[in-house]
Amino acid sequence: MPKKRKIDLKREEAIHIALEAQGLARENSFGKGKSGVLESIRHLGYIQLDTLAVVARAHHHTLWTRTNEYTGNHLNELMTEKKIFEYWGHAAAYLPMNDFRFSLVRKNEFLKGRAHWFAKDKKIHRYVFDKIKAEGPLQSKDFETDTKRGSWWDWKPAKIALEQLFQEGSLMIKERKGFQKVYDLTERVLPSEIETSLPTKEEFANYLIRSAIRSNGVASLKDMTHLRKGILPSVEKMLKKMMLAGEVSEVSIESVNDIYYQFPADGYRDSQLSKVNSKSVSILSPFDNVVIRRQRLKDIFDYDFTLECYLPAHKRKFGYFCLPVLFENKFVGKFDSKADRATSTFYVKSLYLESQPKSKDEFLVAFATTLKMFAEFNGCDKIIVEKTFPVKIKSELKKFLK
Repeated sequence: MPKKRKIDLKREEAIHIALEAQGLARENSFGKGKSGVLESIRHLGYIQLDTLAVVARAHHHTLWTRTNEYTGNHLNELMTEKKIFEYWGHAAAYLPMNDFRFSLVRKNEFLKGRAHWFAKDKKIHRYVFDKIKAEGPLQSKDFETDTKRGSWWDWKPAKIALEQLFQEGSLMIKERKGFQKVYDLTERVLPSEIETSLPTKEEFANYLIRSAIRSNGVASLKDMTHLRKGILPSVEKMLKKMMLAGEVSEVSIESVNDIYYQFPADGYRDSQLSKVNSKSVSILSPFDNVVIRRQRLKDIFDYDFTLECYLPAHKRKFGYFCLPVLFENKFVGKFDSKADRATSTFYVKSLYLESQPKSKDEFLVAFATTLKMFAEFNGCDKIIVEKTFPVKIKSELKKFLK
């Protein structure tokens, strides 16, 4: 039986490994264009959707960060080609079609009686399902009527039913028109070759472990079970089995209390460190895969981040929609942002530098370069910097933006 081996990592090594796994250590880690988008989703396991559109929505922003030549059409094209699908990971997300089988675990919970936000109404569920079966793909607006509210076929109950049937797996999202979902029967959307057997607890635990380590480089139990109820015992049991088989190694990270796990490949760590991008800036979505687990972000990167748009205005310290700023391998700050597409103007409402880069000019040049590209991605050709902290950065940044 292979002997368990513990790996000790310096924090800098853990950061490099995490950025490499997340596709942020080098340009186009997962490829360019649509093929790069597909590989990004397959490798990361999911891309979170979000409705907020202060800047480009989270799914577009996250993919743009990693993939040159990205356009918003790529996601719809991949949906049409049935290479990805939309469902719930820890939140609404685009997922690789190859992983469809593992979405059945959550769907099975809904089939057993779990309700999605609202109580089930079998009568309206049957009506909605039969209407889509007979008429083909439909949106929630296709159920609107002139009937006064309260009737069982009223559009609001129908929308609730659509979401419940979607969560159960009876319906899938065929595509989106604008940002509106188009629902169809699962049997008409799902490719025939996709396996649809319900995973065992052991299979699901193995999937969660491998996905978390693959996408994060090093992963803790919390990373593997994030917002997954009742799965912890199975994951712990599977981890022990994989460690005894030599498939996974335990990892300790300098100055971090939690235990992490990694695929045992020492050469990977050593050979990749020298290749990490230098003097480059990434502007990240608050829902980016590397940012979304705030405690992990704090533990590994020593970076505190809170999205304040959900707080009352008087409680916000930094702004409504701040974007984290990654320079080389360190989160150095954040900036409150807004893309005014009507006037083609991108606003940097407040830039906060929390960690002074070793070379301020190198940072400002890299930040200005990325900011101009990000503004263009948001349909803006003008950038207005309103405030910076430290204050003196404002004039220097504006110089590099010209």
